[in-house]
Amino acid sequence: MQLHIVFWRKSIMRKEVEEWWMQALKDLDSAEKNLNIEEYYLTAFLCQQSVEKALKALYIHRLKESPGATHSLIFLGRKVGIPEEYYNTLRRLAPDFVITRYPNAAHAIPYELYDEKIANERLELSKNVIEWVKKELKK
Repeated sequence: MQLHIVFWRKSIMRKEVEEWWMQALKDLDSAEKNLNIEEYYLTAFLCQQSVEKALKALYIHRLKESPGATHSLIFLGRKVGIPEEYYNTLRRLAPDFVITRYPNAAHAIPYELYDEKIANERLELSKNVIEWVKKELKK
């Protein structure tokens, strides 16, 4: 993850874009660390957060304005022109913003809903979106 940080700090980027992007990378790194300690629900939450923050970075980069307080991955994806192939990923990750945090959201205790397989899937899906955003931020 350090290589990403060095690369992005050397490029010229609007301050808000850099802040959102750096936090997106940190969230992704933290998601991996939580996977390693078997905190699967936290991995899923942080994956959703990393994608949200990466999309917000791209939103600011492209539209030159704040996306506001939205947490909608679909809205952000549409606004930044994410390719159709990523919409299923956004739909998979979106519910984790709520389900991972609130027992009444899925009528179960969040940490009991997630296992290693789900966490690994969320991590791979997130990495794919992050890589796409990274390429787009370079344009």
